Amino acid sequence: MANIAVQRIKREFKEVLKSEETSKNQIKVDLVDENFTELRGEIAGPPDTPYEDPIARLAHSPSSFTLLWQVLSAPPALCCGGRYQLEIKIPETYPFNPPKVRFITKIWHPNISSVTGAICLDILKDQWAAAMTLRTVLLSLQALLAAAEPDDPQDAVVANQYKQNPEMFKQTARLWAHVYAGAPVSSPEYTKKIENLCAMGFDRNAVIVALSSKSWDVETATELLLSN
Repeated sequence: MANIAVQRIKREFKEVLKSEETSKNQIKVDLVDENFTELRGEIAGPPDTPYEDPIARLAHSPSSFTLLWQVLSAPPALCCGGRYQLEIKIPETYPFNPPKVRFITKIWHPNISSVTGAICLDILKDQWAAAMTLRTVLLSLQALLAAAEPDDPQDAVVANQYKQNPEMFKQTARLWAHVYAGAPVSSPEYTKKIENLCAMGFDRNAVIVALSSKSWDVETATELLLSN
């Protein structure tokens, strides 16, 4: 990697580590290799979204005694979650070109592929500027989780559900947050449908995708699973 890119990433890496958001458990970044060519990012699901991390929310609003009680009284397995892992690859031409970022953690969001984790976000494409940093990227992705752009989707199926049935979208996104990001338990109704199809021998991930994409209709989801 070019020296300018290495020096820049080292500086930005330290900036994230020392940031207020890191101290509040909102964002995080780790090295994958010693050459600073690949990083592992992490963001907390924003408050008041289906992706929410209750611990990060508590740090964000320390006066919320109700939330504190909910977190402390929940079973240990439910006291954390809503954490999203990111793959961050730094190009040779950084910072003149954006880093290549994708979600490792599966997520149900109009601007993020539910299959590959690819992201549709302008600053990771043509709106990137050399003055932007790793911290900018992490905070922008966290903001994207709180403010989807369904008219410029990365995942058309998710975007259609977001626009046509907002409540179903929220419940589906919350279930994905529970299954893949460790967020608190979501809809018992959806969970039961998943368990019923898994009992028929289908792969759990395939079941979740089929039900999510078929509006939680068991019959059409089953047809999709059988066709595959």
